[in-house]
Amino acid sequence: MKKITQIAFAFAFALLLVSCKNTKQKIQEHVSEYNNSSSIKGHGITSTAAKAFLNDNKIEIRIETNLEENDSNKATYKDSFPDLLREMIKNDQISASLIDEGVTFDVYFLAYNNAILAQQLVNKEELAVLEGTAEPNKETAKL
Repeated sequence: MKKITQIAFAFAFALLLVSCKNTKQKIQEHVSEYNNSSSIKGHGITSTAAKAFLNDNKIEIRIETNLEENDSNKATYKDSFPDLLREMIKNDQISASLIDEGVTFDVYFLAYNNAILAQQLVNKEELAVLEGTAEPNKETAKL
């Protein structure tokens, strides 16, 4: 009976080790899931795609639109971009658990000619700002 218990414990431990993923594997999995299933709805949005930068622990998300690059669109989307980011966090398109592991998300909102209408780097500090859990009087990144 003792031998069976030892074998079962060794098997369970080996299974646990195999099922653990490192951060780079989680990044690849997140990017793959994002590209296969993500859809972001909004005015003018035509497509979205994620790209992994494993050596930098970074995921780049590009949201492409059919909008023109002009001052009006830049101002409008600079103001509404945080709401889009909050929605992406809520839908786990920007993963809070990956951010907790040190991964940053670089999110671009692009005009039809790939000009940047809005951009934000989402890390631990910015996640706290977007979720409303940032410490008062603490310097944080601004849009």
